[in-house]
Amino acid sequence: MIEAKNITMKFDLNRGKVRSLKERLFAKVDDEALEKKPFLALNDVSFDVKKGEILGIIGGNGAGKSTLLKILAGIMKPSSGQVTVKGTIAPMIELGTGFDFELSALENIYLSGAVLGYSKNFINSKVVEIFDFSELWDFKDVPVKYFSSGMVARLAFAVSTIVVPDVLIVDEILSVGDMSFQKKSYKRMKELMCSGSTVIYVSHDVESLGKMCDRVIWIDKGTIKMIGEAKKVCEAFIDAV
Repeated sequence: MIEAKNITMKFDLNRGKVRSLKERLFAKVDDEALEKKPFLALNDVSFDVKKGEILGIIGGNGAGKSTLLKILAGIMKPSSGQVTVKGTIAPMIELGTGFDFELSALENIYLSGAVLGYSKNFINSKVVEIFDFSELWDFKDVPVKYFSSGMVARLAFAVSTIVVPDVLIVDEILSVGDMSFQKKSYKRMKELMCSGSTVIYVSHDVESLGKMCDRVIWIDKGTIKMIGEAKKVCEAFIDAV
């Protein structure tokens, strides 16, 4: 279903950075050497995911988890390596990305739906469901720029989950909204996971990953430290923290 081969992602942290003459004269490090040394967010990462499998990804902050998800979702192109994904993808990464904050909630539903490739007739049939789920009927015609971050996330989550995709990519989004909405979001996620979708799920909640996933990848400093049965990898990660 998904095959990642030798994925490497480099970032030039000094691109666009301009030092003053004084900073260059008195710098304690060699600026030229710094400018030539890229930051490796991912380094030669390879794995595959079978159809219907739920794969978790764990790691500390800055380990490369979100970068990997963006590459798998096609949002970013790796510096080298190749990703093959068979089927439709629904990425739930940075909810609300792509919204036009000058437009209303209703207008953004149609905008997001179009970006995801849905027809206008299909979106028409889902508008009621989206507003029922997000609980934002009272704000249907309000520009999204007046929404709280929680309201934006609720609307984006409702739009992202209106269909059952072949591949669902999730980055720590079950904390959106209040406690009641979190429970509703978790239930919707479980439904999608049980529907036969292949799921790649990043979370800092190691306990939930151990229970929900078939396998888990532990990423550390851009490389795979361990991959295997979910409970074993999660236990090893906890012991190492």
